Amino acid sequence: MSWYILITLMLTPTIVAQDHAHEHHESGEQKIERPRILLDKSARIVEYQLKRLDNARLLLVETATDDPKYAPVFKAILLRPGLSRQNREESLHGLVAINGTDTATELLAALESLNDDDKDQQRVGRQLSGILLTHSRKVLAARTDDLQKAMSAESSVLRATGYAGLIVADRAETAWQQGETNEAARLSYLSAVSLVPAGETRNALRDNVVASLDASQPDAVRSSAIRALAAISADQADSFDRLAHFVSSDRLRTPAVRSLLKIPNPARSAITAGQLVDVLVKHAENTPAAQRTTGEFLDAMQLADELLRKLPAADSKTYRQRLRDVTVRVVRLHTVEEEMRYHEPFFAVEAGRSVQVVLENEDLMPHNLVITRTGKLKEVALAGAELGTTPGLDGKLYVPDSPDVLFSTSMVNAGKRAVLTFTAPTEPGEYPYVCTFPRHWMRMYGVMVVVPDLDTWQRNPTTPGDPLGNNRSFVKNWKMTDFDAKKLTESLRGRSPQIGAKLFKDATCLGCHKMKTEGGAVGPDLTDLMKRWKGDRHGILREIIDPSYKIDPKYAVKIVIDIDGLTTSGIVTAEDNKSISILVNPEVPEPKVILKDNIEEIIPSTTSMMPKALLDKFTTDEIMEILSYITTGE
Repeated sequence: MSWYILITLMLTPTIVAQDHAHEHHESGEQKIERPRILLDKSARIVEYQLKRLDNARLLLVETATDDPKYAPVFKAILLRPGLSRQNREESLHGLVAINGTDTATELLAALESLNDDDKDQQRVGRQLSGILLTHSRKVLAARTDDLQKAMSAESSVLRATGYAGLIVADRAETAWQQGETNEAARLSYLSAVSLVPAGETRNALRDNVVASLDASQPDAVRSSAIRALAAISADQADSFDRLAHFVSSDRLRTPAVRSLLKIPNPARSAITAGQLVDVLVKHAENTPAAQRTTGEFLDAMQLADELLRKLPAADSKTYRQRLRDVTVRVVRLHTVEEEMRYHEPFFAVEAGRSVQVVLENEDLMPHNLVITRTGKLKEVALAGAELGTTPGLDGKLYVPDSPDVLFSTSMVNAGKRAVLTFTAPTEPGEYPYVCTFPRHWMRMYGVMVVVPDLDTWQRNPTTPGDPLGNNRSFVKNWKMTDFDAKKLTESLRGRSPQIGAKLFKDATCLGCHKMKTEGGAVGPDLTDLMKRWKGDRHGILREIIDPSYKIDPKYAVKIVIDIDGLTTSGIVTAEDNKSISILVNPEVPEPKVILKDNIEEIIPSTTSMMPKALLDKFTTDEIMEILSYITTGE
């Protein structure tokens, strides 16, 4: 497990607003006194008082469900950016109890109050929409009138939620009839597609999405339909063929390319791939040099590169040479949000050829990309961590000045990208790449495979060996619904401490946490875990499987964007009217101080710093062994 686990898993569970037994929130030596809010004042004054509180203090405001004066507190928590789903669900139930309503009523009212021009409120809106759409078909069917009313609301999120709610309530035909009435309605319908839970219900919308691709529709509708079609898992081969036609359009090329990139390779026909490659190569040749570094162009070149392997060898070589004449080969790597990994475990380049690797950071934490000599991943990563805040190679943070470092980017902040252009080594082989931000190397790495002939390799690609010797394969993207809370205690019986200890180590937990006397000291000691969690094994498991369900606001990530467009993400350790201090690296206790006058925007996150998918390479039995080990301490 990552050092991030200290942010959520082993901290004392969050003291929520409903807990009257505590007058402060404790974590280590820090204390936050319970705010004194005058709830008997006018609604405007109460709202003003609550707005002045940060998230940690807002959750400590006294609440109860036996007096309407507490409703503004629950409403503030429900709508406050940067709080977890658990916080919102608890406040939602508080409002239901006070108002004598139900959760659907309160969610619809909350969505209606949101401002379309406020990015933070829109983020909250998508979270509230997700909660509403988890209601059963029967519950949503009983709210048909309210959902139909929502379809014409001012809030774009509420409009889309209205359509999605009707669809989930088995009123899909009604939703489509309304969606056909005008352009705005159809756009809302198409926006609702990705809100509908994935699976059969969403797939049933495919015919309507396809109909929205028709040439008679405005470009805005067709563009939205192109994006929606990529979210549907049914008939992906047909989707690939349909979307391919839009790549020739200057107006619709970008959404088409990005949707085509989401369609898996087996669904891509060779005939259509050949046609697309021809279009994309001509597009590259006709694009001015100054525009060949845009995100849109790089997306198109990534698609072309992926499709070349579908072509006959001679055709592939011809097209690849034409691309080389106008641009270098592009390899795009994305960071996976919340999972602390690159989206691709390996990529191939041709020996001695120029290549451009684009790292796009879609995670909250800063990441980099360092390509090392064979067998030097761990050594380089540890050397980078030892630098602390001292600049390393070429002034880059966490990149050691070492001959084992072949190529490297600087740290890339959340929402940003870095372009790394270099000539591949002339010696074929497997060259690891890694994020050298402290403690990331244990999960965030891959392999650059250097081959003599790229076209030949792509026809019969071979998976490289794991640089750290981890031979585990993906088991399942585990959800809490995969585990029966009532049977959890029974599932933990008869487990082996020896097996649990080994799996605990295999999961890299020991890199950050002590168990008894063994392990790292970055995260909390886990030996007395059950005492701190008061025997709640199910809660502990949830923190591992779904780390963003509950986040202590004092340890939630905030993203700060300065007036120059640079972003900094981390934990806020101090804030006043003049500056904000952010802890970026847990192994370097000195925070980064940013003046408020230099800040353009502060974005609170509802995502935990602890990565998801920590246990996706472990079986059910193995997860139970680990849980037994950390909860019994044996």
